Amino acid sequence: MIIGQAFPRIAEFAGVSRAGGSCYCHPSNLTVKRLVWDEDRDPKGRGLNEVIATGALQKRTTLALETATTLEQIAALGPCYARLNRVTGNTLPFALHEWHLAWCRHFLNCDPRIRDRPLFCVLHNSAGECVALFPFIVSRRRVGPLDIVSVNLLGADPAITEIRAPLIEPGYERLAALAVQDRLAKLGGWDWVHWTGLSDALAEPLALGRRLQWQPALSDFVLDLAPTWEEFRLGLKRNIRESLRHCYNSLRRDGHHFELQVMQDPAEMRAGLDRFLELHVLRANMQTSAIHPNRFDSQVSREFLHDVCGRLAERGIVRLFTLKIGSQAVAMRIGFVVGENLYLYYSGFDPEWSQYSVMTTTVAEAIKYAIAHSLKSVDLSPTKDFSKTRWGPRQVDYEAAIEQGAGLRSRLASRAYIKARSDPEGQSWLLKHLIPARRTWR
Repeated sequence: MIIGQAFPRIAEFAGVSRAGGSCYCHPSNLTVKRLVWDEDRDPKGRGLNEVIATGALQKRTTLALETATTLEQIAALGPCYARLNRVTGNTLPFALHEWHLAWCRHFLNCDPRIRDRPLFCVLHNSAGECVALFPFIVSRRRVGPLDIVSVNLLGADPAITEIRAPLIEPGYERLAALAVQDRLAKLGGWDWVHWTGLSDALAEPLALGRRLQWQPALSDFVLDLAPTWEEFRLGLKRNIRESLRHCYNSLRRDGHHFELQVMQDPAEMRAGLDRFLELHVLRANMQTSAIHPNRFDSQVSREFLHDVCGRLAERGIVRLFTLKIGSQAVAMRIGFVVGENLYLYYSGFDPEWSQYSVMTTTVAEAIKYAIAHSLKSVDLSPTKDFSKTRWGPRQVDYEAAIEQGAGLRSRLASRAYIKARSDPEGQSWLLKHLIPARRTWR
């Protein structure tokens, strides 16, 4: 198949109606995949007689796969997201419906060199319940007379979406992997699929008989909380306890009184985020050994932040932790309360107060807040650095792999993409100009 035929293939499914039955969370305008995975169908002769365990009950199951390819269809998936977030115990803001919808509104087709289209794969069981959702974005790069087509999970942005993963009800990983891979194989026309956010239960069936190249895992760092701050503090290592003592004593010694203000009212979001962005830039401009890029340097990133936080604030999910000394906000960190977890997102602070380690104090106060509100954990966000590991968190690894498309051209393109991602500074002219690994943002 010619690469340029990928998007017409997506479009040809538009308007197909569902044949019979009702669905617990299935919008009527979804594009319906004609294939139904069940215990009798076996396109490869291997026998797809899967038994899904649900507690003590075991039953055979069938999965129907549908696709959402427009913003209207994605907006209608709210009930699917609500059910999957509940049954998976999701604690990540990046898997919420509001995040995905706002992302599509702001980040799709931001780079003029790359054309993006959503291809959200939604799977339902025989009872009509949504059991899996893969929020794919199909991207096409024009390279002379050729199109380079890739399939990625939503989140190709300037490190705004920190963890990119599908939502799958436990027990359905194998069937979901088989159904989605079959769907992508029938779509055809792509050069690689970049699988991210994989659990072990999903990674294993994805690798069966496929050309997967495993990539470095993304490590996340999560603190399990004690019932009280004092119990939690006593369980910390000596160095972080000493650091905390210094933070509080240094402010007290110099006569500075601080308070933590937690903004969560939707009416407070715009002004609060404007101050956060000012502090985020100040931190990014500091000349220190630790590099903290300005993740919201582009206008589209700032507009997205305002939009998604405004929407999530309406649901009571956003917390703007603000450390104030006198009337001045000197440090801030964005937090998201999802389930029984507090996810600590990006931060910023005034360098004039750096001698007091105001950012460490802000994190400590956020942890106290989480404990006081009976939350079970605090996610310190991905990437390994001392500011996180000194708290003694557990490490959660999300696997990643690149699946090559069929044909020599696809294999060469996927290898070039892997090289470009792994060594962006040392890319050759070919990689920089023909298969760019980094998007540009405005």
